[in-house]
Amino acid sequence: MPELTFTDMEVNICTVCNAMQEDNLYFVQMAGAPLFAVLLAKRTHAPGIGFLVEEGAIAPFPSFPLHQMMLSPSRSHYRSLCWTGMNAVDSHATLGYTDYGVLQAVQVDKYGNFNSTFLGDNYDKPERRFGGPGGANEIASCCWKTIIMTKLQKRKFVERVDFISSPGYLDGSPNAREKAGLPPNTGPYLICTERALFGFDEKTHHMRLDAIAPWTTVDEVLSRMDFVPLIADDLKTMTPPTEEQLTILRAEIDPDGLTLARGEWLQVTI
Repeated sequence: MPELTFTDMEVNICTVCNAMQEDNLYFVQMAGAPLFAVLLAKRTHAPGIGFLVEEGAIAPFPSFPLHQMMLSPSRSHYRSLCWTGMNAVDSHATLGYTDYGVLQAVQVDKYGNFNSTFLGDNYDKPERRFGGPGGANEIASCCWKTIIMTKLQKRKFVERVDFISSPGYLDGSPNAREKAGLPPNTGPYLICTERALFGFDEKTHHMRLDAIAPWTTVDEVLSRMDFVPLIADDLKTMTPPTEEQLTILRAEIDPDGLTLARGEWLQVTI
């Protein structure tokens, strides 16, 4: 039987791509997997999809191949409807115009709070410091729904994040986001990994395992987490990347493999 080989990064990108629809507006990070997911959707099932980029480009038509440094190059923002700044596109989300935010995280906890700032228990003397949220705090705070992309590892799925860079459902209590001054009816919607998809219970806001990949089991998924999530009654199976998606990603979007080739390689029989 034929087999497909791909990286965990490619699985994440294709899974989020499959969830994207033309009639929604997406607010994505300025580089990496979130941007690749929306670009893949534009080149497959949703050519008219609308998206904003974190540093201010509105509805760009990137010129391929993309430059290896995706932070604000003219090629990635070619033919933008408008190229403003971070404050301007953040205001679109604040006013309720943006349906989904798509972000990456270093750590995420059971209530969808996520960390992209540092690891350790001391902000001034961290075990490791990262670039910080940039505009991710505004995206997670103000978009109607937030999609978070990360890897399924015990050090990433933790009971409590070392630092809340961007808010999820905070402590999970009723109206916790609203009490903190965030817009009502907003919050994390989907956590996407290479082995599982997670949603959130509407009442408790506790993370819930909704789907697993064909190449894993529930027990393996749980062994890669520092806490036990809820498990959906109708647990679904994730769809692997297609040959068409992988070809577009590797030949057009990231031909140098600067993002796609990093990480774990997986193989599945189709």
